[in-house]
Amino acid sequence: MYIKDRYEDGSAKAWMIATISLIVLVTGLLILAVWLYMNYSDQKNNVDSKVDVAIAVAKKEQADSDEVKFSEREKEPNRQFVGPDDYGRVTFSYPKTWSVYVNDNASNGGTYEAYLNPITVPPVSSTQQFAVRVTIQEEGYDKVLSTYDTLIKRGNLASSSVSANGNSGTRFDGNFTKDIRGSAVVFKVRDKTLTVRTDANTFTADFNALIATIKFNQ
Repeated sequence: MYIKDRYEDGSAKAWMIATISLIVLVTGLLILAVWLYMNYSDQKNNVDSKVDVAIAVAKKEQADSDEVKFSEREKEPNRQFVGPDDYGRVTFSYPKTWSVYVNDNASNGGTYEAYLNPITVPPVSSTQQFAVRVTIQEEGYDKVLSTYDTLIKRGNLASSSVSANGNSGTRFDGNFTKDIRGSAVVFKVRDKTLTVRTDANTFTADFNALIATIKFNQ
């Protein structure tokens, strides 16, 4: 009887141990399953978020690219700028989306001044930035060039040679004033001097294209 009780008691303990082990195992598996599911959900959400961000960025880049292409197409075909005959009849091509304002037509002599800017031309001032400024002065070429000497010595401007349709001139790039940073070209036109300048690097591409089309009578 004693042996039987010990056997039954041992069997009960073994069964209890097995049951507890099984419960622990099942609990562990459940915890692992929950952890794996939460980790999967987190990773999936992260991936979905990254995909959404990537799609949004791609759409914006495409929209920006399309806008740039549209803006460039809108500029064509170009219009023709024509200056006064008495001042060498300066001509060049400019985007059709730009407007032109002649501040002084020099009909009675003096300096001819014209301003070009996208859509509308703002009020003229020395600090106002324009896409392009055109001046034709009744001053010698060398005298006009000398007005840039101080800025070149200070390192504000860099000077180089330029050519347009067989006419040679001088180009300046850099800071003209604290408000004006861009490029300018200076050409000798008969006894006068032509200066064409852009006041912001934003317009550099348009400016370079415009300069390549400059023509005038000598």
